[in-house]
Amino acid sequence: MSVIPRAAGALLGTAALLCVLAGCGASPAREQGATDAGRRFTAALAAGDYRTGCALLAPETRSQVEQDAKGPCGPALRELGLPKAGAARHVDVYGRDALLRMTGDTLFLSQFAGGWLVTAAGCEPRAEDEPYDCSLEGG
Repeated sequence: MSVIPRAAGALLGTAALLCVLAGCGASPAREQGATDAGRRFTAALAAGDYRTGCALLAPETRSQVEQDAKGPCGPALRELGLPKAGAARHVDVYGRDALLRMTGDTLFLSQFAGGWLVTAAGCEPRAEDEPYDCSLEGG
């Protein structure tokens, strides 16, 4: 599975370029919010708390997990066997989207009214300018 379609990947790249050219960047609070949400998600999975893990998924991602498994999110999330993530290494925030690189995993998150939620996990980079390959992603 690939988490970022080519058009979305190009959009993120364009947004990043515009920010660099304009001298803008994400506020530390936004970066910390995305990082904290990613840490809560990976900690929940590590603790076997799949109910909390599901609550930290973006609505489309949770729906996709349930649709793919033809069942509830918790057991489906457990069966995915996502990699164990360690420390957060780096976060890039572009508008309402974030890419969080952790030891052992890469997560994508989006900011919603209630805070940051995971849109994809179990992601591995592919060739340059190619979308990530993710075990968990929304539709």
